[in-house]
Amino acid sequence: MKHYSIGLDFGTESARAILVDTANGNVIASSVSEYQDGVINNHLPSNNNSLPPNFALQNSANWLSAAETTIQTIMREADIQPKQVIGIGVDFTSSTILPTKSDGTPLHTIKKFANRPHAWPKLWKHHAAHFQAERMTELALRMKLPWLDYYGGKISSEWLPPKALQVLEEDQEIYEATDVFVEGGDWLVWNFTNRLTHNTCAAGYKALWHKGKGFPSEEYLAQLNPHFRHFYKKLSGKIVSPGTKIGELNSIWAVRLGLKAGTPIAAAIIDAHSAAIGGGVTQPNILYMIMGTSTCHLLMTEEMALIPGISGAVEDGIVPNLIGYEAGQVSVGDSFAWFINNCLPPAYINEANDINVSPHKLLTDKASKLNPGKSGLLALDWWNGNRTPFVDADLSGVILGYSLLTKPEEIYRALIESTAFGSRLIIEIFTNQGINVNSIVVGGGLVKNEMLLQIYADVTQRNISVSSSPQVSALGAAILAAVAAGREAGGYDNINEAASHMVPPPLKVYSPDYSAINVYDDLYKEYLKLGEYFGSGENLVMKTLRNIQRSK
Repeated sequence: MKHYSIGLDFGTESARAILVDTANGNVIASSVSEYQDGVINNHLPSNNNSLPPNFALQNSANWLSAAETTIQTIMREADIQPKQVIGIGVDFTSSTILPTKSDGTPLHTIKKFANRPHAWPKLWKHHAAHFQAERMTELALRMKLPWLDYYGGKISSEWLPPKALQVLEEDQEIYEATDVFVEGGDWLVWNFTNRLTHNTCAAGYKALWHKGKGFPSEEYLAQLNPHFRHFYKKLSGKIVSPGTKIGELNSIWAVRLGLKAGTPIAAAIIDAHSAAIGGGVTQPNILYMIMGTSTCHLLMTEEMALIPGISGAVEDGIVPNLIGYEAGQVSVGDSFAWFINNCLPPAYINEANDINVSPHKLLTDKASKLNPGKSGLLALDWWNGNRTPFVDADLSGVILGYSLLTKPEEIYRALIESTAFGSRLIIEIFTNQGINVNSIVVGGGLVKNEMLLQIYADVTQRNISVSSSPQVSALGAAILAAVAAGREAGGYDNINEAASHMVPPPLKVYSPDYSAINVYDDLYKEYLKLGEYFGSGENLVMKTLRNIQRSK
């Protein structure tokens, strides 16, 4: 009898399920379900009151319905027996936090709290906790707390503790009514198994947990706010590493999903980190980049190093017994889409329609004919803030070199080049600390753009291998599901063994074009100068503009 595992991948706008043959990694069926409420940033589904700036919420009911719809679909399409599914794995965009009661009931589903924004799940891109994140960083620096070094010296507004502190300070009743703050992925596993756990990936990178030292002290929390002293008691439950079997699918969800009760469920993992596993990166010194609306850069080593500007260094964060480092760019595909949606002249849209291609394809074709440096433009890739190295959501985008002759394809290419420069900076942050980056593997929605990948190879001066799975995060979750099932059930005993069987070879490898290197070296030097000028505090115009925006 053939065995299969299911990978559930929860992203920003939709969820995906894939059914994978555990013997060889072949994807037998897949299904995508968009969230009915999408990203909630204007008003709650329950009322028409405007949300404050920088809010980004979701509806947990959308996650459940997406899981139900996608799994039923893949089982129907594959036409296999439920007993052939040996495990389910879940990855989730993070930090997406949900306030619940002790039994897992989301606060926003309780009638008295339905119209209170802080009762709803806060998506990773909820940046309204920026002031709380700044205070947390400043206090940790004043107290000289050593754990801050594991996060590049700065706490991000995207993480769980600043978001929870914002709940406390803006709606204390919601905070006090919350028994558990839980990541979206852990909440889904809790629903499936009736067991509350927190995965080491989210706990380490997004909640300030350290394997040997635990969470920050109550003394630190109390100085932030006296009512925040016992915050981490709201994260009760075991903390477990990827691939761990949490429990078995309960009878209620077995009926809803059309699966067998008792099917093993793996610990959740962050979507980008799952993609590294799905891309076959389970060994040290291989950089994995998951490239989509944002890009997450993941690297593992055997020994701990403190890397400035890195968003996290977590033991067991990706693969057990290795130190996983996370860096990132919060606006990559988002910035290209912004330009298409808001700045493209009607003539270009008409031209794309006439030849039946997308505006992205049209601009890519035009931009690919340009030589490096030909546009005379240089951009900073901060259209949604900066994660590495400045960890600052208040930073914003810049383009220099406009003239009356500037064309849309030149701007489009400059935006792509800026994201490549940002990735090169992240690589150099590692190598300057003595950590080798021996090779690069990429996955995600942007790997279809050959011009983009060639620019990245030229700018980073490294070969870039493209993951051949189009659902790389979901594949990583399916691999973890096979590990949770174990060898006797048709799975595997560890992540390395599972990946060696279930990850397909690279789709393509891009090598640097050495005729472009000198030009990109010169542009990169100017990118660094520009970044220091606006990012290190020499010029505070971006923060001034953001403060004016908030005041209005």
